Amino acid sequence: MTDQWNASERNETPAQRNDRNYAEILQEMRVAQTGVQLLLAFLLTLAFTPRFGTLSAFQLQIYVLSLVLGATSTALLIAPAPFHRLVFRRRLKNELVRTSSHLLLAGLVLLKLALATALLLILDVVLGLWPAVWITTGLVLWFGFWWFLLPLRYRSRSAHAVPDRLAGDVGARPDAELREHV
Repeated sequence: MTDQWNASERNETPAQRNDRNYAEILQEMRVAQTGVQLLLAFLLTLAFTPRFGTLSAFQLQIYVLSLVLGATSTALLIAPAPFHRLVFRRRLKNELVRTSSHLLLAGLVLLKLALATALLLILDVVLGLWPAVWITTGLVLWFGFWWFLLPLRYRSRSAHAVPDRLAGDVGARPDAELREHV
């Protein structure tokens, strides 16, 4: 169904669609990677500041958790690049696109958690534990709404609005050139 729609509306083959989808994933990764790299750089240098030695045991645990979450997020957000390199020219573009999409989503979840724990640490140092917990909780909900709930809301709406057959779709077979790429 999707391949037929892409062929008629976008005039693209399944291979071209995979290429476009992977290019879109790479663009999304570039945005997320910048954020996680800045966060991780901050966390890595924090341990070498004079005030780091004054952190409480709880603050040190939050720091370590944030650092680990930032590192694991970085790994997942970079993973599609080596994945692509290792499956290059193996005709595994479908798997590359599907896996890269999952890696990106998992990386974003870990990035959200890394940001939350970093915020909790900083706000705890600046404001104290309970204001930090409340503000961090609000920010986690804020990120969750914009990053996940809003897109999922639109996704669920469109899933019910898409008919089994598109208007004008007569079930025609793709032309010979298109079949060649399938």
